Amino acid sequence: MNLQDMPSPAPSHIELPLPAFAPGEPFKEPAADGFILGGFTWRHASHDSARPVVIINAATSVRCRHYARFADYLHVNGFDVITYDYRGIGESRPASMKGLRASWSDWGTLDFEAMLKRAQHEFPGQPIDVVAHSFGGCAAGLGASGPVIRRLVTVGAQFAYWRDYAPAHRWRMLGKWHLVMPLLTMLYGYFPGKRLGWLEDTPAGVVRDWSTPTARYEKRPSGRDLHVKTFAAVKAQVLAISISDDPYGTIPAIERLLGYFTHSRKTHLRIAPEDIDQTDVGHFAFFRSAYQATLWPIALSWLQSGELAPGTPGRLVPRS
Repeated sequence: MNLQDMPSPAPSHIELPLPAFAPGEPFKEPAADGFILGGFTWRHASHDSARPVVIINAATSVRCRHYARFADYLHVNGFDVITYDYRGIGESRPASMKGLRASWSDWGTLDFEAMLKRAQHEFPGQPIDVVAHSFGGCAAGLGASGPVIRRLVTVGAQFAYWRDYAPAHRWRMLGKWHLVMPLLTMLYGYFPGKRLGWLEDTPAGVVRDWSTPTARYEKRPSGRDLHVKTFAAVKAQVLAISISDDPYGTIPAIERLLGYFTHSRKTHLRIAPEDIDQTDVGHFAFFRSAYQATLWPIALSWLQSGELAPGTPGRLVPRS
């Protein structure tokens, strides 16, 4: 289905230009197990129960600072915004990574859940939306408070099943992330990704989850005690954005994760770089300020109205 075939959505707020970048206010928030998480808040001076607050879930081992300009963009356009780092990453990194108990499921059931709780007590009565990158889309389905999420925008969201990787890159990615990464983790007690230029240093439990070759999240090491009911409890309006040159976010990978959100209204938008006059975008570039005029308004429109604006680039992936 082409976007030209879609009915026009309800009018949304006008996008405002982005002024000089304003950094967020740092905070510390304990998770339910006492682990202290760090992050940043962009808040408006006065409380408004009609103003949504957006939580941004990062990709695996990507610092929340990567999303700061996008967070500021949302703030300028009328949202309160929370960014944070999962335990072991960035603002939530302990003194030593060795022995740190942290898995993908901890990042969702404890860390993201802590942000949902924070949003509710820091911004009482306000709607809660989520923007989630890569594994952050999976984390969005793991919080016990997931039913409070009103709208969810995911970008390249999947949980790294190797057969879903783009065929042209599959064997190289399999060797890098499913062989070399776990071997180095065994040697160091954590994955020393920063010194290699492969994302941030990463807890061993996260590496075990990532590198396990199974198509079902609940069969990952930390997912075996989970019930997928938390995904089903999310009733948000979901927009899944995928980029055609993203070797992680292929259509099968995106659809595999979307299948867990059984009670959400889901829209999958597939964008090719040429749709926005680019030669490449890939897995990480969406949140760079270079795409403020082309890609960011897509997420903004969905958060404002739950619809895609007329003329949105890309095509809709048919729902099965």
